[in-house]
This record gives sequence, structure tokens and C-alpha cells, in this order.
Amino acid sequence: MSAGRGTLIKVMFKEPFGPAANRWAMQNPADLSSSLALLLRVWLLVGFQSFGGGATTLFLIRRAVVDEQNWLDDAEFTRINALCHVTPGINLIALTVLIGRRVRGWPGVCVSLAGLLLPAALITVLLTAGYAHVRDLPAARAALRGIVPATVGLGLLTAERLARPLIAASRSEGNASLLLGIALLAGSALAVALWRIPVFAVLFAAGAASALFHARRRANRQ
Repeated sequence: MSAGRGTLIKVMFKEPFGPAANRWAMQNPADLSSSLALLLRVWLLVGFQSFGGGATTLFLIRRAVVDEQNWLDDAEFTRINALCHVTPGINLIALTVLIGRRVRGWPGVCVSLAGLLLPAALITVLLTAGYAHVRDLPAARAALRGIVPATVGLGLLTAERLARPLIAASRSEGNASLLLGIALLAGSALAVALWRIPVFAVLFAAGAASALFHARRRANRQ
């Protein structure tokens, strides 16, 4: 394992921090059981509603974790989601692991994964079996044509929710930082869409540009 990847793994799986983690850590065993039950219920609801692919699931996760349960704030969720995009594997699985770890430690990881994956797997099996009987029906084809734009719409909404704290943080740091943030948002999308640059290369370049910008900014202040 490389030193860089080892460091990243340590950052991902360090002890929970922040208000949510401290709140769970102070509870007694009975309260901890209740928190695990709540965690399982939240992820089961996400799992049973995860139709439409990754954009829909990400929207549901953010709404449950940030808006409803207040386990994370906008900025924390955006940072964790960004971290998941620079690690190999399925981003949503990594996101689930990190949120479960932050909220209730390793038991929270197991509960969160079970809650997300078991309903999704069950529904996928049932829908696959059922679709084989209705795939040639005009109504089924028409329904699928309506699902696609709805999924795109949810993806756009999720992107706006994720971009909002980034733009707010950049604006608070000044116009130069705001322009850099907008340039990275637009430039990354164009690089992948128009020039088909590999995603890992785009992420690396964006991180390097941001690191260089802030390093020079600190040097100028000194």
C-alpha cells in the first residue's frame, strides 16, 4: 500500500469527530441501542426508496442525514462526499460507511450498510423478475421514458445542494477564491464531458490547482 493511500485511509476511518459523534459517544448503552435502531430505520427508508440510480440515492442520503436527522451539516456532507469520489470503488458504499462511522462507530457502519443494501437488493431481484414479463408492453416503455428525466432532475437538485456550501465558503474567502471555485466546477464538468479526460486525472488536477492557489495565497499574506 502506498504512503498516500495509507494516509487517506487513516483520515477516512479515524475516530468520529464533530457534534454528532460526541453526542452518540456520551450516551448510555440503552441510548446506544436506540441510536442504532434509528440508524437502521433511516437507512432502510433510503434503501427502499433508492429507485433511479446513484443520483436519486445520493439525494435521499443527503436529505436524511443533513435535513432530517442533522447528523451532518451541508459542509461536512460535501467534504465526505468529495472524499468518496477520490477513493476507488463504489462512491455510495464508501459514503454510507463514512456516515455510519461518524454517527455510531463500527456498529453504525454495519447497520448502515445493511439498511441500504438489503432493501435495494431485494427490490432489484423482484423488479428484474417482474420486468421480464412486462418489458414489451407499451405502458412499461412509456414509464421508463418518464423515469429518465426525473432522475436527471434529482441529480441536478443534488448537485445544487452540494455546490451551495462550496460556493458559500469560497465567497467568504474573497472574490479570487470564488472565481477559482466556479472555474473548477465548470472546468471539471467540461473536461470530462467534452474532452473525455479520465475522472481521476480531473480530480487530481483540481486538487493540485486548489492547493497551489491557497499555498500562494498564504505566502503572499506572509
